[in-house]
Amino acid sequence: MNKVSENPFKNRTQWSISRSSLFVVVVALFVTLYLVSNIMASKIISIGGICYFDAGTVTFPFAYMLGDVLTEIWGYRTTRKVIIMTLVCNLLMVLCTQIGVWLPSPDYLAEAAVAYNTTFSYVPRIVVASLVGFALGELSNAWCMERIKRATEGRHLWLRTVGSSLVGHLTDTVPFVLIAFAGVVTSRDLLLMIGFQYAMKLAIEVLFGTPLAYATIGTIRRHIRH
Repeated sequence: MNKVSENPFKNRTQWSISRSSLFVVVVALFVTLYLVSNIMASKIISIGGICYFDAGTVTFPFAYMLGDVLTEIWGYRTTRKVIIMTLVCNLLMVLCTQIGVWLPSPDYLAEAAVAYNTTFSYVPRIVVASLVGFALGELSNAWCMERIKRATEGRHLWLRTVGSSLVGHLTDTVPFVLIAFAGVVTSRDLLLMIGFQYAMKLAIEVLFGTPLAYATIGTIRRHIRH
């Protein structure tokens, strides 16, 4: 009995669907982590009464990790489009939650309304700081990762993830802190906030983000090949 060869177009369709599905998952997680980080930023963490940072600092590096995954698998141009879309999503979240602040609430839910309004009453300069920092940080991160990949001919993924983050977190943290807090806190505290947030983001990236990037990129590549 003659063996019937597989239809190459069928395989190509399965590969395309698999690739697009993985792309949707990575983008959804990327956007979610950015929006969640911005919401978490309303809580300030204090360590020893000296170091202050917002709670979003803990989750934000994982958005960078997914940005690395997007750049590594789908390239800088695609990642740039995702970053722009994420900024639009953030503006939409700000608009929708602000409408919730303006809408009336029954008296017996006044405590819940106050908690909601406290969380989602955005200070305009904080919104601007977040948008500027994210745009500059993510775009420079993706751009550097692409350039390092070309320079190393695709070798040493860790060098790309860490090297791009050195630039990305710097171009994110500095403008964010300056725009959000200049004139509000002392110059000394500004420098401390920049230094501590930058160091913490890098530490999370190196200890957790890079291993996760290796695992995620490896899984996606194996899945695509099959």
